[in-house]
Amino acid sequence: MNEGLVQASSVNWAIKDAGVAIVELDRQLKRNALSQGLIDELTGALRLLDHNPKVRAVVLTSAGQSPFCAGADLSELAQISTVEAHQRAWLKDLEVGISTFRKPILAAVRGFAFGGGFEIALMCDMIFAASDARFGFPEIKLGTLPGAGGTQRLTKALGKHKAMELVLTGRSTTAAELERFGVVNRVCLPEEDVVEQTMAVAKTVASFSAPAVGLAKQAVRTAEATTLNAGLDIERALYYSSFSLADCQEGMAAFLEKRPASFQHG
Repeated sequence: MNEGLVQASSVNWAIKDAGVAIVELDRQLKRNALSQGLIDELTGALRLLDHNPKVRAVVLTSAGQSPFCAGADLSELAQISTVEAHQRAWLKDLEVGISTFRKPILAAVRGFAFGGGFEIALMCDMIFAASDARFGFPEIKLGTLPGAGGTQRLTKALGKHKAMELVLTGRSTTAAELERFGVVNRVCLPEEDVVEQTMAVAKTVASFSAPAVGLAKQAVRTAEATTLNAGLDIERALYYSSFSLADCQEGMAAFLEKRPASFQHG
């Protein structure tokens, strides 16, 4: 199955084989900078895909060979006052739209992911990067700071000291360095296509029981937001709830019968 490409002015998406959808940022002349229009299209596409039962995983990337995302569109950002930012809850819709997406979302990063682009990658469940990809938060050079969860997610991923270095100096870092710290899942070889490699992992995830994958994602994400004891209680409750899934019964029966499982995603 390969459902037709849906194109908007800044975001394209299509449902590919094996239950995987690909979403492309396509504002190439602006290096995929985050305008409100792009944010609206991206969050709208994710809402549709989150409720589409044919979709079990999503790959988020950039169109063509364009860089992943340059961050906020400064021509728009420069017009927003503190009062207006509070009234509009600037960037909250982006953070909520990605962080509440119930299915696995994998970032495939080409070129660079700076500022809000790095924040988008950090919101995803896995990050795959081209060998020459770079990441960073240059906001301090503009007299501001990351505002879509970057300081919080990077600190949880790297620890205070390394996060402080990147946020307070504004320097960029390589995909290889972030892979060593466990932020990037894999740096692709120069001859590899990062989108193809990410799609392969997404197809593996999508081959398993969709409700079980959803419960597992929820359990892992809980660890970011709560204490160990509270997380253990939530994990145990999710684990027990999986016992009532038809897919769980099928998976156990298939193991005992020494045959491949046939998950029906229920």
